[in-house]
Amino acid sequence: MVKPFTAVGLIPTVRGIRKRDDIMINIEHLTHLVKAAAWLSALDLPVRLIAFPEGALQAFNDEVLDVDHAEFARSCAIDIPGRETDELGKIARQYDSFIMAQAKARHPDWPDRFFNVGFILDPKGEVILKHYKVSPLFPVEHSVCPHDIYDWWIEKYGNTLDAFWPVVDTEIGRMGIMMANEGSYPENARALALNGAEIVYRASYPHPGTGNEFFEIQSRARALDNNMYIVAPNMGTYYLFPEETTPIDTFGGRSFIIDYKGRIVGRQDYGAGSTYVGGVIDIEALRDHRARAQWDNWMKDLRTELYRIVYDKPIYPKNLYLDRAPMKHAEYKREVIDKQIALMHQKGIWKKPER
Repeated sequence: MVKPFTAVGLIPTVRGIRKRDDIMINIEHLTHLVKAAAWLSALDLPVRLIAFPEGALQAFNDEVLDVDHAEFARSCAIDIPGRETDELGKIARQYDSFIMAQAKARHPDWPDRFFNVGFILDPKGEVILKHYKVSPLFPVEHSVCPHDIYDWWIEKYGNTLDAFWPVVDTEIGRMGIMMANEGSYPENARALALNGAEIVYRASYPHPGTGNEFFEIQSRARALDNNMYIVAPNMGTYYLFPEETTPIDTFGGRSFIIDYKGRIVGRQDYGAGSTYVGGVIDIEALRDHRARAQWDNWMKDLRTELYRIVYDKPIYPKNLYLDRAPMKHAEYKREVIDKQIALMHQKGIWKKPER
């Protein structure tokens, strides 16, 4: 039986990087933040899971500064496993906890390309899961995702749930990754749930998407729809470079631990500076609910033959970056976003506005 435990989501100050070595500045800060968060949160139940939000290692300078993709891959993207995950592994061992985290990372088969990768470490510090983000925040992210190289991806990894939404079975529950904008699409949470997920990482989300409650609404809905826990820490204060003295809260706080009925069991509204969110996870209660509820455990009643019709025809273009580097912001707006909106009008799915 899995005993209830505390999950902690860190909400760190982060400094944008120019080079890979700058990441160690952020990791050093995270080690101090973990010490405070784990000690105080363990006053309730023992901490067994620590989540580092998306951006905690490298920040988002590749996006903010519209950096050339290949340049960032060469100078700032990491390897998983590698030096950085080794450092996080020390934290996992010290606190006997699993760690969920994210980084812009390279793939050995794609020189001069980087992906947005979520990963999980076990209490021994070993990487036990890697998830390549399938739904980036397309207007601003430069990372490649599996759908962008779809034909190559399924040839190498297969066309299965594990190829796109892997889940790892651990002593504290089955865990998966759904980063940031991936939580904006119900399909990603459902895919993880159908692959067995019980605890899902969902971080981070920028303001005003936090202030207008998108982050909370989406995260609670994904938890309720699939009867799974969502661990959703957001970022803290952002300094554009390591030596920068101007602090900016670009994320707006609103961090959560959400249970399998969509209820908030841990909340931190504060976003400026560095802080954390904690909440209790009870996997046995989740499993009991899934096994005994007659109504609000909806997955058992999925009419999959009907829902297949919804996705029979493709919408977003696959293999977008199979033969070229990812686009910068202006080109992407012109070549993809504008054309996708036109496509929705042409298909009659959306009706054009009067003005």
